[in-house]
Amino acid sequence: MIASLGMYDMPFVSADNDAIWASVAARVDGAPARLDRSRPLRDIWRASDLLLAQTCGWPLVTELAGVVQLVATPIYEFPGCDGPRYRSWIVVGAGSPATTVAELRGGRAAINGLDSNSGMNFLRAAVAPLTGQSPFFGSVTVTGGHLASLAAVAAGDADAAAIDCVTYGLVARHRPDLLAGTRILASTPGSAGLPLVTAAATSPAAVATLRTALRRMLADPATEAARAALGWIGLAELTEADYRPIMNMGSGPLA
Repeated sequence: MIASLGMYDMPFVSADNDAIWASVAARVDGAPARLDRSRPLRDIWRASDLLLAQTCGWPLVTELAGVVQLVATPIYEFPGCDGPRYRSWIVVGAGSPATTVAELRGGRAAINGLDSNSGMNFLRAAVAPLTGQSPFFGSVTVTGGHLASLAAVAAGDADAAAIDCVTYGLVARHRPDLLAGTRILASTPGSAGLPLVTAAATSPAAVATLRTALRRMLADPATEAARAALGWIGLAELTEADYRPIMNMGSGPLA
């Protein structure tokens, strides 16, 4: 079986994710001993033997509908998080003259991916009231990840990027140097946070076992340091209906 915590598995917290998984796996019969970091996340999400993975809300309501089922949604303690909900920070260069989102019109945006809720969809929702169906930015560059988007803004290669509040919080906690040369301009609208999922064929009994294991992990003294490092403080059980509004947050091209 396959397990992954790849959405927030930056090198500076990978050992903490390993500790989290060790606690969960010890409580689930047949669970893999290690997290899978050998294949693309999209392949992991679609694996028929997926036991547990974290995905983004946008793929969940689009390409993964009927492929996976919800297990639970982590609750993080970082600014911008509200229970199981989250949002992104619109980040600009430290020397940017912009004081409002409207002043970014015609500029260069960096997004982590076209299928990203926090990097693309939240940014689109933030500018939609200003543009209707017209392009807002002069150009959009796909960087492949939030850290790369931050680096693009810091280097002056992009004027703005939307960085989800959990990633931003983890960077601020562990690698504040990566925020040098940037500042937060505004926040975006938000949605239900990044869910933990399992294969659609996973039995109800197995899903219940996973939920119990996750809740016991959150009370496990052995994971205290890892949970603190990850800012993971709770767990919510949401439904697909909680994620459907993601599809209607914004429309129209960014550029």
